[in-house]
Amino acid sequence: MTLKELAKALGLSPTTVSRALNGFPEVSEETRKKVRAAAEAYGYRPNMRARSLATGRAMAIGHVIPIQSGHEMVNPVFADFISGAGEIYSQAGYDMLISIVPDDRQQQAYQDFRTKGSVDGIIVHAPRAGDRRIHLLNEVGIPFVVHGRASDTHEDYSWVDMNNLRAFERATKLLLDLGHRRIALINGLEDMDFAIRRRAGVRAALETQGIALDDRLCFTGEMTEQYGHAAMTKLLALPDPPTAVLTSSMIPGIGIRRAIRESGREIGRDVSVIIHDDDLSYLPNGRDDPLFTATRSSVREAGRAAATMLLDIIATGDFTPRHVLLEADLILGRSTGPVQALTPT
Repeated sequence: MTLKELAKALGLSPTTVSRALNGFPEVSEETRKKVRAAAEAYGYRPNMRARSLATGRAMAIGHVIPIQSGHEMVNPVFADFISGAGEIYSQAGYDMLISIVPDDRQQQAYQDFRTKGSVDGIIVHAPRAGDRRIHLLNEVGIPFVVHGRASDTHEDYSWVDMNNLRAFERATKLLLDLGHRRIALINGLEDMDFAIRRRAGVRAALETQGIALDDRLCFTGEMTEQYGHAAMTKLLALPDPPTAVLTSSMIPGIGIRRAIRESGREIGRDVSVIIHDDDLSYLPNGRDDPLFTATRSSVREAGRAAATMLLDIIATGDFTPRHVLLEADLILGRSTGPVQALTPT
């Protein structure tokens, strides 16, 4: 069905129908509802090119993905975030433009989006401490939402984040309640904001018991299975190895489990492990009987929240910074237990 045919069926002019579908304020709410209901009933789908011309919008949201090796964005957790955001874009008639660039070309990619007018807004991924992209996007005036927060950035901006500090503070306190005192942290890259906050959460919990965070028990790196395995192997080789370990993802958690098994020890009995699992659709931790004790949050839900926030900023023109802080659940699994003395193997 064409726009003209829909207008004829409704007894309205094509201009009125177009304006109703595109949310123009001069069309009454009653007419908008009537037109949208008819469009749904008749299966009408607007011509996006024509809609873009009518609204002056590109009807697309930009995502810039760096491809430099050693960067956290290689983590496939990104796929779940994109899936959540994509659901919201699709419902609103928006497309997604993904620009894959070398790490040092990110700022140019944002400027190109603005210059070409190819997107109406941008989602910023993987913020770092003092992230310069925040200032750049504030300066060019394009709507944006950050997935995460940027430590040491003094400008305000819109963001959706998980309470990383609180999640890892709670997880560490659980281990302390189980009697653990030598607690290791196998973290993500620690110039990334989430990793900075998770380390701060571990430190805060330890300090409640008068324990200093031992840097020799802390690792930082790209969150791969191999990284988790290598870090845990080194920890278990220490004269006084940790009895518990926290890690920033399910993915290194699998490597940690492999290293514990290879050492002849048992996870949950000899070494307790807590992961952050992001409620991954492609790598489930289990619902009724979780393998790992985990701080669990839905990165897909974070994608939905960020997309919803950005589309509202675009629709209203209100650039007032907005903030959504999601809390993680602490899920008990089979990977944690009371502290026991480790014996050499």
